[in-house]
Formats: sequence, C-alpha cells, structure tokens
Amino acid sequence: MASADDPKDGDKSGRSIANLKLVWRATARYPGRIAAALFFLALSSGATLAIPAGFKRIIDQGFSGGAISSAAVGEAFRYLLLIVAVLAVATGFRFYFVSWLGERTVADLRRQVQRNLLTLPPRFFEENRPSEIASRLTADTAILEQVVGSSVSIALRNLVTGVGGTIYLFFLSPKLAGMLLVGIPLLFGPILLFGRKIRSLSRASQDRIADVGSTVSEVLGAMKIVQAFGQEHREEQRFAETVEGAFVTARKRNRLRAVMTVTIIALVFGAIVLIIWEGTSDVAAGRMTGGSIAAFVFTGLLVGGAFGALTETYGDLLRGSGAAARIAELIAARAEIRAPGNPVALPEPARGALTFENVEFRYPTRPDDKALHNLSLSVAPGETVAVVGPSGAGKSTLFQLALRFYDPQGGRLLLDGVDLRDADPAAVRARTALVPQETVIFAASALDNLRYGRWDASREEIEAAARAANAHGFLTSLPEGYDTFLGEGGARLSGGQRQRIAIARALLRDAPLLLLDEATSALDAESEALVQDALERLMTTRTTVVIAHRLATVRAADRIIVMDDGRIVEEGTHAALTRENGLYARLARLQFQGEAA
Repeated sequence: MASADDPKDGDKSGRSIANLKLVWRATARYPGRIAAALFFLALSSGATLAIPAGFKRIIDQGFSGGAISSAAVGEAFRYLLLIVAVLAVATGFRFYFVSWLGERTVADLRRQVQRNLLTLPPRFFEENRPSEIASRLTADTAILEQVVGSSVSIALRNLVTGVGGTIYLFFLSPKLAGMLLVGIPLLFGPILLFGRKIRSLSRASQDRIADVGSTVSEVLGAMKIVQAFGQEHREEQRFAETVEGAFVTARKRNRLRAVMTVTIIALVFGAIVLIIWEGTSDVAAGRMTGGSIAAFVFTGLLVGGAFGALTETYGDLLRGSGAAARIAELIAARAEIRAPGNPVALPEPARGALTFENVEFRYPTRPDDKALHNLSLSVAPGETVAVVGPSGAGKSTLFQLALRFYDPQGGRLLLDGVDLRDADPAAVRARTALVPQETVIFAASALDNLRYGRWDASREEIEAAARAANAHGFLTSLPEGYDTFLGEGGARLSGGQRQRIAIARALLRDAPLLLLDEATSALDAESEALVQDALERLMTTRTTVVIAHRLATVRAADRIIVMDDGRIVEEGTHAALTRENGLYARLARLQFQGEAA
C-alpha cells in the first residue's frame, strides 16, 4: 500500500505484535470499560483457581478416612457452589465489557480510516486499488475486533490463570512446583522458532484475502461486460485461482500454528504427567494429602491449559498485528495537497476568475510524460471557454489542477487572484461546481443524490434545481418520487437522466466557477437536447470551462481553446478557427462529415 506522501512497500509491517499499539491507543479512550473488563477478568480467573481449593477441602474432609463430618462436607460444597456462582456472573460481565470494547474499537478505527481517506488526493487511489482498501476496512478490522473482543481477553485470562495457578502450586508443594517450572522455559523455544514465520504468513494471508475481495468487487461491478463478452468461465477460473492462493497461504499458516500447538501442549502436559507421578509417591509416603495432590493435578491442568492456550492466542495476536499494520498504513497516509498553516482567504464576493500562468505538470504516476507544457490561460468572470483537442491533449488535466487534486511542478494557478497553493483546498472547491463526463450516482435516494450539491438545501430549492435541469418530470414519475432509491450507480436511470441529476446537483451548489466535462456525446438526440437545454441554464451568469467532446456544442462559447500535446495551439471563436484551417478546422470537418454520413 503506497502512501500519498511516501509510497513504500508494506512488507516490513506486521513483524511483531508491536503493531497492535494502534489498537491499544483506540481502546485506551475508554478507561472505565477497560477497568471493568479487567476487574471481572481477574474475578473470573480467581474463581477458576479457587475451584481446585474447593475440591481439596471436599476430598480432605469427606474422604480422609477418618470421621466424616457432614457439616464440614456441606460447608465445603457450599463454598464450591459459591465459587461457581461468582465464576458464572464474572464471566458474563467480562464477556460483555470485552465484546463492547472490541466493537467500539473497530467502529472508531473504521471511522478514523474513512476520515483520513476522504482527505487523500486522487493519486492515492490511482496507486492503490479501492477494492483492496475496502477489504482492509472490512476484513482487517473484523480481525482486530476478534483480537480486542476475544484474543486479548483470552490471553490475559490465561496469563492470570497461569501465573496465579503457578503460585498456588508452590503453596501446595514447592518441590513439585519447582520441577514444573524447570520445564516452562522449554515453551519459549517453539514460540520463537515458529513465531517469526507465522507473523510473515499472517500478513501474506491478509493480502491474499484482500485480493479475493478486490477480484469479486471488480467482477460484480462489471457484470454486464463479463456476460456480454461471454467471459463467465474465465472470471470463474480467475476467482478460483485467487481463492486458492488465499487458501494455500492460510493452510501454511495454520499448519505452522498446529505444529507449534502440538509441541507446546505435549511439553506442558508431558511435564505435568511426570510431576504427578512424583506426587503420588509423596502421597504414599504421607508427605501430601489426597486433597492436595488432587488440587495440584487440577491446578496443574489449568496451568498447562492456560499456557497451551497462550500459544494459540499468540498466533491470533500475530494475525491481528498484520491486520493492524495494514490499517495503520491507511491512517498514516498523508495528502501532499493540504491547507497551508495560514491559508489566504479568497476574496469576497466570489467572481470565478481562473488563471493558469506558465503551468508545467507531470502526473506522479507518469513522471516522464509532460501533461502540460508552459500553459497560460485566463478565464474572465462570467466567460464561457470551451476546450477542445484530441484525446491525451491535456484537457482533463486542467480540471484536475483547477480542483487542486494536484499541484503543478512549474508555474501557478489562481482563483480570483489567489494562488491555489496559498488557499485552503476546501475553500477552492467550495467555489467550484463539477459536472463530470461519467456521472456518479450514489446508492441512495434521488433526493440525497441531488442534495449532494448542497446538503443543507431545502426541499423547495432541490425541486427548483431539478426543474431547471429538466429532471423534475422523470423524478416525480418514479415509484416513490424524489425518495426513490436509485440503485447502485443509478442503475434504475438512463444515461440522460443520470446526467440531468448531475446538472441539478451543480445548479444547487450555485458556485461561481463551473467545470463541465460535457457528456452529451453518448446520449440519444432527445436526451442530448434536454441535457443541452439544462446546461445552457446552468452556464448563465457563471464562469464556465467546458471540455467539449462534440464541437457542435461549443459554437456559442465566448472563446474556444484548442489543445494538443499539453499546449494551447489555437484560440478564438468557432467561425475564426474554422477559417484558419488548423487543427480545430480539421477536427470540425471530420466530426461534421461523420455526422452527415
């Protein structure tokens, strides 16, 4: 995952559970919940360790071979039942508070990631697949939820049980407990041996899962093309290969975790069996009571199980560390386009004057190719300027720079006399309305899609903008009118209807500068006429820059700019440029002859 400021490989991430510091910082915002979770965790662990002591009392008082006191036995069983009741209640409360922390932490991290993503420039999303980013927001945060809401709790519970149980073992029999502790260092060998490889495979496994999400998202988004070209079988095979890659990586990780678990459990319980063997000799010799050896065995099993479970939870923590590293990359990414420390305020009232002064620009992803060469252009307030030229001439780059998605490497851009680099990008974009060639319709109601132009607009203002954009008629004919859900990408609308919603959105924004990437070329004649009529209303009283794909739509422009290879090669009105017999005249002849044919 490349960052916006410093693209880098993420392979070094996830090498240790230190990456979980990100999760801890998010969880630490709720100290009261943490304290409650730790209290009930300690209480439940203490109750668990008290059970062997309860059995010791029952065995020593009820089966000691001497006179049996029913009162003493009853008291021992009541003590044991009390412990069970405390254990049940404490475990329930522990589960609630730990689960709450897991859900709350993941929700906060998702919001933090989304908040940062919204500040990043288009370059970041060109270098990183949005579908992979979406996978990190879902799959990786789900793993972190498991870590906070389960794995950490299990690890702490087993740690408390293991340490507390070890202390109790020394109380029961220092000799046997000492023998048990001698074998504990053997546990760290397998952990160190397998841990490093498991960390690496955990990170690789998350990358493969992200690939699966990216592949399925891409295919589902292009299902019509897949089916139209009969590529269902190929896409099935491609998805199968991606899924198998994820499975193979997960299998390698799980195999290592299984071997590590087998090794640890064999060492722990093997040592316990040998120690119990020694303990039975002490019971036979009268150095221990039957209740003490029973409590020692029970506690030994708890300690062994606790340390054995720690190896599994350690594997979960390593997996969570890989996920945390991937999430941390998204949070750490910083936009190179940001407001300066003391931004210059744009003058009031807004005029919409746009100026390019000797602009040189290369896209970061194509540093060897100049998109603009020493380009200078001034658009006066209220003027309509059409930009035409062949594909790759640099037309769309003008919009990218005007919206300050990028900064030029040379020269400068000014809006109402202020250098864009000295202004707050949000203030610049607030004075700009964009109608893109490919309209973006969100999976929401028509009303919310229109309101995107100005979220605080009233219902009356929204309907007025829709009428001006020739959209009110078809919107009111929808099943639920303006409240109709439009589907993914506006699937329930035609191309012309989607475009008119985009125009209404721009009208509602009411910005002084209009950037219009004209999109009528793909429409039928009737839709084009409706859209063109709406555009003429939109362009009135605004500074307008139009990227023209059909020359028939730019004849009425105040000025036409002809671009080629990142340079302005011609400038003038339609009539003047046609007479010059240059690039514009050639493009006009080709297009008009094609339409006549």
